[in-house]
Amino acid sequence: MKILHIVTLHTPDHAFGGPTRVALNLSKVQRAAGDDARIMALGDGFEGPLPREIEGVPARLFPARHLLPAFEVSGITSGALLLTALRMMRGADIVHVHLMRDLVTLPAALLALASRTPLVVQTHGMVDPTENRVARLTDLLGVRRVLRRADALLHLTETERLDVNAVAAPVPPARTVRLVNGVRPQEIKPAREPGRPPTVLFLARIQERKRPEDFVAAMPAVLARHPDARFVLAGPDTGALPATLELARALGVTASLDHVGPLGHEEVLAAGRSADVYVLPSIEEPLGVSVLEAMSVGTPVVVTRTCGLGPDVARAGAGRVIDSRVGEDGKNALKVATAILELLEPETNTRTGQAAWNLVNDDFTIEAVTATLRRTYEDVARRSGDRVKRSFPRGT
Repeated sequence: MKILHIVTLHTPDHAFGGPTRVALNLSKVQRAAGDDARIMALGDGFEGPLPREIEGVPARLFPARHLLPAFEVSGITSGALLLTALRMMRGADIVHVHLMRDLVTLPAALLALASRTPLVVQTHGMVDPTENRVARLTDLLGVRRVLRRADALLHLTETERLDVNAVAAPVPPARTVRLVNGVRPQEIKPAREPGRPPTVLFLARIQERKRPEDFVAAMPAVLARHPDARFVLAGPDTGALPATLELARALGVTASLDHVGPLGHEEVLAAGRSADVYVLPSIEEPLGVSVLEAMSVGTPVVVTRTCGLGPDVARAGAGRVIDSRVGEDGKNALKVATAILELLEPETNTRTGQAAWNLVNDDFTIEAVTATLRRTYEDVARRSGDRVKRSFPRGT
């Protein structure tokens, strides 16, 4: 099967995060199974020529044109990408668009509809009801049409399904499929050696919505119990780093904080193995891949109830699920610190780490996810059986 994944952006520091990582993970397993899966996106921040391959997956990247700088990622585009996408669609069995309200994935999805190429849309929690006038205009001009006419709509959680339906109603239930994020199984890490200072990890885009300041604000209470603890702040800065580091200075905890910046995929797994607790106090997180990657090596997690993985973590005993609300910084910090301290207790750490590893291997392996996705593709292909494809055009 010939599968074209279209995402908005790929950068050297993986600043765009989730959708691109999901597309890469899916593509790697699909190619290993014999499918011809490829990725198309804008490329930005590279020195020299844009790569033709990402982690072994063939990629068509195009220089990002910042057409509407005020809208950041949503305002970048490339006419060459869209023209090439239309050409490649003619040789694809499935176009899988990782949709957001932007000038890449939305027009690409509309082109797939116009070319009558089977279209699978995955929204990653990025399309929900909003009062933003520009977003509502975008919905009117194209998003609703894509959601209503796509051959399949993939949602991470029931909340996301309801949100998408609220934007695009009516969406036929038969075309909606729950597809969780998945990661590759990993060996479970050994228990922490007695006497080794504990390490607490925040690994995500450093933006206000992820609440890195709650992570830093929790440090004094943890350090009061574990004065030698290390706190690792990892991930690309998307706006919140200066305020986060300034808070660390104001609290006098800079010496215990290691800011390591963005990490590659193998470095992400290594950071998870080195950590004793992973923390993501995000106010809203549909189904964080970074959370799954931490649990995949046996690291217990602290997440919020608004995280899509919260119910799974609570059910499995794979960490702690806390309430976290905007405007309650002091209360949030106390909740984060309490959860960290509980998970640093040796017996609790071992038990919850094993539960985290079991949870990923039972419910969130990339193989299980791609098996579900393959059945969806085949169902879409059957319903579109009169559209026979050949191969991707030469040179793509």
